[in-house]
Amino acid sequence: MMVTFVSQCEKKALNKTRRVLDAFANRIGSRTWQTVITNEGLQAVKKLLRKTASKNTAVSCHWARSRSRSELAWIVGNRSKFNVQGIVPVNSTRKTIMNTQWENDWRYLPLIKALAALAALFHDWGKASEFFQAKLEAQKMIGDPLRHEWISTLFLNAYVGDETDEQWLTRLIAGEFDLESLQETARKQAKKPLAKLPSAASLLAWLIVSHHRLPLPRKKDDCNDWREESAKDMSSTLKCITQQWGYENRRDEEEFLQNIERCFTYTQGLPHQSRPWLKQTRKWAKRLHDCLPLIEQAMNDGSWRLILHHARLSLMLGDHYYSSCDADSRWFSQLELYANTDRKTGDLKQKLDEHLVGVMDSALKISHLLPAFESKDNELPRAFDIKALKKKSPAAFRWQDIAVNKITTWRKTLPEKQSTANFGFFAVNMASTGKGKTFANAKIMRALSADQESLRFILALGLRTLTLQTGDEYRSRIGLDETELAVLIGSRAVLDLHNRHQQQKADEEKTNEEAGSESLETLIDNEIYYETQIPEDRLTTILANDNHHERNKKFLYAPVLTCTIDHMMAATETTRGGRYILPSLRLMSSDLVIDEIDDFDGKDLIAIGRLIHLAGMLGRKVMISSATIPPDLAEGYFNAYQTGWAVFTQTREVSNLIGCAWIDEFTTQVHSIKSSADSQRISEFSQGHQQFTDKRIHALKKEPAKRQANIIECSVSKDSSDEDRSTIEQAFFTHIQQAIVEKHDAHHLIDQVSQKQVSFGVVRVANIPPCIALT
Repeated sequence: MMVTFVSQCEKKALNKTRRVLDAFANRIGSRTWQTVITNEGLQAVKKLLRKTASKNTAVSCHWARSRSRSELAWIVGNRSKFNVQGIVPVNSTRKTIMNTQWENDWRYLPLIKALAALAALFHDWGKASEFFQAKLEAQKMIGDPLRHEWISTLFLNAYVGDETDEQWLTRLIAGEFDLESLQETARKQAKKPLAKLPSAASLLAWLIVSHHRLPLPRKKDDCNDWREESAKDMSSTLKCITQQWGYENRRDEEEFLQNIERCFTYTQGLPHQSRPWLKQTRKWAKRLHDCLPLIEQAMNDGSWRLILHHARLSLMLGDHYYSSCDADSRWFSQLELYANTDRKTGDLKQKLDEHLVGVMDSALKISHLLPAFESKDNELPRAFDIKALKKKSPAAFRWQDIAVNKITTWRKTLPEKQSTANFGFFAVNMASTGKGKTFANAKIMRALSADQESLRFILALGLRTLTLQTGDEYRSRIGLDETELAVLIGSRAVLDLHNRHQQQKADEEKTNEEAGSESLETLIDNEIYYETQIPEDRLTTILANDNHHERNKKFLYAPVLTCTIDHMMAATETTRGGRYILPSLRLMSSDLVIDEIDDFDGKDLIAIGRLIHLAGMLGRKVMISSATIPPDLAEGYFNAYQTGWAVFTQTREVSNLIGCAWIDEFTTQVHSIKSSADSQRISEFSQGHQQFTDKRIHALKKEPAKRQANIIECSVSKDSSDEDRSTIEQAFFTHIQQAIVEKHDAHHLIDQVSQKQVSFGVVRVANIPPCIALT
């Protein structure tokens, strides 16, 4: 093929791209190259350009299809230098904009920053205790009688007392601290010390008490009792939490009673005696005081949930990042309190006040960048120029194009501000098996993108083990290369390696906790197959520069991420550590497609519902895909999505409108749900879903039956005890063997050479032990 390259690069990027293109093509102009090249060679050029790409890179490639026509093959770098056909502008105008749109739309961002900053300044106060400091100095591998985050929360509660937010923040702005009173009040240890905190203090208390782990009762039975209880507001949640919810270590009762008093002894002082700490605390107390009207509004409209999610993520990621840094050699403080030790040497590392101020600074930088993850303006990479998605589908799959056209037409009916990307969308794809759902999902997600030309989404699969071969299959179907699609490998190939990894992981968690550095835990464990150079820009600098730095960046940066759904479930199911951080950031910037959703059982379905709710709360679009989706399942997931979307709309200047699409190989139905009441929204969705399924059933009845199923009755005595399990299992095996023989008799073929009867079938067994026993 003959191709032409056009460079609109600036500064150093111009010389870098010239070196690459000069090696493959003839320079026919100062910024133009032309050559005859194979498709493999062209992909190599694209990869090399991506590796050196920066914000100043802009290269387009045009493929000469005939004497009179050329086609844009791809663009690497800044796409704003070209139009959709890859043509360079001959003139341009400029407009001065003080703040970008995504900054203006985040009206609660000042509150998120103030909460994250002030929580960071108090989050490790409990480490000032005599017990914790002695543990660090002696390098003892022991747990604390009371965890430091609980003690830190007790200090906040002691400082607030019975005052209003206005009163205690005014004292904090003035820098008023009474050391003896604080220690005495914290030592009293009320059974439920967080029950009567005012709004701002309760939000801070939640951030501090949960910055390592979510509070949960120690006994599983108690957890089950609380599972059905709804948290209507923050105060009702904090009323339940006691130190028995995971914050005390009573493995040895005698040792606990001996050391508990040392957790409330502060011979070396407290962080408020540090001038740098006090300066920052007074500053951010004033900022939080100014945000009190926003807090009242958030408490009334329910948006405090999303505010806390963002603030906690910023705090925990800031703690993770700063804990990985070396001690600041320029830090001067008279306090001889330390926050952690070096993992390699065991020596004391960061001073406590340095750590608190450092985490605050990191948390602020992260919270300021949160809008960039949500931004639709290509802050994070998107996949463009996907030829396979631009082409019309073959006649047998023309329904895919019909679905895209219906959605495109629906978007044109939206107001201009919403039509770009500011609308909720929930899609149900029920096309039959073998009709190309996976490819259709990619086309539909492209049609739902802000520019309707790009892809950035998560493809969550129901497969329990995801292999590189599965990733290769999706690449070929969607038409993406390894620089545009990442595969998250979800299982270890060899059992002994897996066991060794689990042991190392347990040892690492124990070491981190004992060294005062629980925040050093890795954010993601599994390997990611994604081949491209990731630039060091402002987003990647918020991740700790450790051994997992590149892996974390790949997880965030890949335009399309293919993974098993349990990797994304970490965003809602993680109760300890920061494993939810990366999935949450990824979900902020990517729409969600869940394939073969009917493969899951009851507990998984509940967890998926929470994930869908979070996706709605973060303002993303969701599609569930399977040939068989029960009405109750579709309705339940829509309810989870719409309640999340309702929270999102309270925090943005966005309409509460949700677009719903029902798609199969026969028809596509798109409907706008504008009602504000939850019950009315669900009712509208149910009616639309019922209409769609009625049409689908009617169309399927006209189709010839390709597969027929029959149910095998397995009679087992109800009086069978546990001792009879082997007998029951054998009875089931007998029924299975009989069914196999019957299927063979009904569907076998006769080999012409040997005259033997031949048939092929699969028996699916859920677990390995019965599978082995059956064979």
